Amino acid sequence: MSMSTSALFARHALLPEGWRADVLLEWDERGDLSSVRPGADALAGVEKADYVLPGMINLHSHAFQRAMAGLAERAGSSEDSFWTWRELMYRFAGRITPEQMEAVAAQLQVECLRHGYTAICEFHYVQRDPGGALYANPAETALRIAAAARRSGIGLTLLPVMYGYAGFGEQPLKPGQQRFRTDPELVLRIVEALEAQRGPQLEVGAAPHSLRAASAGQLRELVAGLPAGRPLHIHIAEQQLEVQQCLEVLGARPVDYLMERVEVDGRWCLVHATHLSDGEVAALAASGAVAGLCPTTEANLGDGLFPLAPYLAAGGVFGIGSDSHVSQSPVEELRWLEYGQRLARRQRNIAVDDACRDVGTYLWRQALRGGAQTSGRAVGRLAAGRRADLLVLDGAHPNLDGLDTGEVLGRFLFCGNDNLVRDVLAGGRWVVRDGRHVDQDAVARRYTQAVRALRAM
Repeated sequence: MSMSTSALFARHALLPEGWRADVLLEWDERGDLSSVRPGADALAGVEKADYVLPGMINLHSHAFQRAMAGLAERAGSSEDSFWTWRELMYRFAGRITPEQMEAVAAQLQVECLRHGYTAICEFHYVQRDPGGALYANPAETALRIAAAARRSGIGLTLLPVMYGYAGFGEQPLKPGQQRFRTDPELVLRIVEALEAQRGPQLEVGAAPHSLRAASAGQLRELVAGLPAGRPLHIHIAEQQLEVQQCLEVLGARPVDYLMERVEVDGRWCLVHATHLSDGEVAALAASGAVAGLCPTTEANLGDGLFPLAPYLAAGGVFGIGSDSHVSQSPVEELRWLEYGQRLARRQRNIAVDDACRDVGTYLWRQALRGGAQTSGRAVGRLAAGRRADLLVLDGAHPNLDGLDTGEVLGRFLFCGNDNLVRDVLAGGRWVVRDGRHVDQDAVARRYTQAVRALRAM
């Protein structure tokens, strides 16, 4: 008997109510879960798995930066910082072609899928050609990201970025920023041009880059023009210098300033939000917005540590992203989210609450919640009506041998560096089998060709 391609029997699956045994998961032709039944019988012809998790959402990505990951780790003649790293990033952004961008994005997405991300939010700000002119289709480069996602199979939230200024006080853009130049009208044109792309695997929102790059008037115009309910993401309070300049020029801290000028609610994702006052922590938590945390990038750039414990105590929602792609693993993001807090507070087991005392389980479930909310897509839960996005862990790996289900996520996140993700289903399509993406070799060849050409330019 042939195996069913639209069903999976999980001996253990992480459902919204917790771990459940003997779960039959079925999905339809659209890639939506049609039935999730615990306590089911193992039917003949249905594939079986030991441990099944909802796929993770990567809520913050700059895909083109995958091509430069690991190339900014040589010390310069002066003290290195985010700002010196940014100069190298601008050089890569100034060179990359739409074809290369598609190849790099596909490679990144394949790597994300292999490590357990089944959805990604692309904070997309390279809109113009290398000379600063618009392409014939203003959505040209965004469409390349969408094409890469169709090939890789990852779910996508596209966020065309509004980028109008070089710094606080509406400073004119520098030469290295001309490819990013947009205003509310252009961003909304790009959003409209992407309308035909929207569907179960792709949503379209928008992203004012930061308070450095967008005025208050532009923020209000973009928010008013974006269709109701669409996601809105913004970089904010990432660097101490950014906070200092915001205070000096705008007279308020970044999160306070944003909240005084637009309604920040559940469709917003405030990316990084590293340097917050106590009042901003409380206000962000109360708003219902998501704190978009990218621990590996924030560590790589020397940003600082998000105030996680008080934010969680205030009921705040968070998700994780890989940002500059020095890592493509949700395990590493969540591990270092917790480890950073342990180092800062000099204690253990920070990310828990009264209802869940297991750190691994708490981190995975809370990151699913925040990622799903800010993606604008029906993901993050193994439940009927949600996308069929799931991970099958390698039950034969020694790290998972003989565990109670309550121990699985602790082992997954905090035991060694082997990738325990064996198979990945995204939108009802098996895209990773036995640890390999179904198109891995062809995607890698195109990526290698693109990066060689970029480095030769």
